[in-house]
Formats: sequence, structure tokens, C-alpha cells
Amino acid sequence: MNVGKPVWLEQAVDGRHETAYSLPGDLAIYPAHLSQQFHWDKEVEFFNLYLEPSFLAQVGYDVFGGDRFELIPQLTSLCDPLVQQIGFALKTSLEIDGKNSNLYADSMAHALVVHLLSRYSTNSRQIEIITGGFTQQQWKQIVDFINANLDRNISLTELAEIVRLSPYHFAHLFKKSTGISPHQYLIHCRIERAKQLLVLGNLSIVEVAQAVGFASQGHLNLHFKRLVGVTPKIFRSDRKNV
Repeated sequence: MNVGKPVWLEQAVDGRHETAYSLPGDLAIYPAHLSQQFHWDKEVEFFNLYLEPSFLAQVGYDVFGGDRFELIPQLTSLCDPLVQQIGFALKTSLEIDGKNSNLYADSMAHALVVHLLSRYSTNSRQIEIITGGFTQQQWKQIVDFINANLDRNISLTELAEIVRLSPYHFAHLFKKSTGISPHQYLIHCRIERAKQLLVLGNLSIVEVAQAVGFASQGHLNLHFKRLVGVTPKIFRSDRKNV
């Protein structure tokens, strides 16, 4: 994805030569097994997303019921707002939460692969969306698991296995049922637990951040202030004065 300036891009992919005028926001799709060479005429910034072929095959099997998928190369400038949105969302998540964003990255990666396979593969087909919602027992199992593992970097696959759904369908059903994504729900749970620990006063703010699964005190501060309106320090001080 071009995230810099307009540039003339020369490329040779699997022996096929293309020259394109790449504008900011333009995309291209390159299957991993093809030989690739690139050249551009001036300094430019590209944002690259790499997806393991085995991951594409697994998502294709889980969502579409098949494993014979191959991405069709898109060598000239391609405009796809959804791919752009997912790409920048992943980039922002990594910059803010780093490796502590497993659940969010998993959700975005699955959504991206499903979109790519449904639009740009040799076996393109419509996505079959699961209707309905979680049963009361399923929801209790999901919530209990999240609350018991707030200090861990929970993956989307772990949550989906609880109710025996594909990660993609789990994320879709979760948002349909709750109005928020699994990642957003996890953040809310971590903040609620952090509030309880701050009121108890037995742990420092750094220790609270670690106990509820944030990578650092800074990450706790960021999400805490966004959801509560004040920093953890002010929240604790206010509770002491009540």
C-alpha cells in the first residue's frame, strides 16, 4: 500500500512486467509463491502486509468450506477502501499496543483474508453469515474465560474454540450480539478489573497494568482515560477522598 507520495513503479512479477503510476492509497496484491522485483523513481513509503499462505488456506476452509484458494495478482493500482482501513487499523494497533494486541490483530487479519478470498481469489464466492446469537451458557463460558485470562494476550482462535465457531464467524457474531468487537470488550473488562484493583490499593499502578494484561503503565493510562475520563492516578486519589 502506497502511504507516501505519487511514484512511477516498475515491477516484474512471475515474469510479467508492469509500469504504473502509484498514488497514495493505491494497493497491489502479490501471491507469496511468485518471483517479485520492484523499482521506483524516487523516495516513497510503502506499507506491506504479509499473510502466511497456510493462514489463508485455514481461513478459506473455516469460512468457505474449501482449501483450493489462490489469490489473483493485482499488479496495477488497486483502490479498495476496506483493505486500506484494515491495513491502517493494524498499523495503528501495533504502534499503540505493540505485541499486546493479539485479539485485535487476529480479528483484523481474519476479516482481511475473508475479504481477499471473496473478492480476489480463483474461487471467489459469497460469504455465508451465521445468524442467531450466543446461548446464555455460551456467553457465560466466553465471559468467564476472558475474566480468568485478563493478564494474557488472548487470541481470537481461543475464544472461537469455546463455542466451536471459526474465528471469523465468532468475531462477527460477537459484535452482532454485543455491539462491540471482542477486542473492545476485552479492553472494557481489563479497565473494570483495573478499577477494582486501584480501589483496593494493594498494588502500584505499574503492577495493576501488568495484572490486567496491559503492556505498560502508559497503555493502561491511555485506555483508562479514554473509557473512564481520568487517569488511574486521579481515579485512585478520588476514591481515597470519598
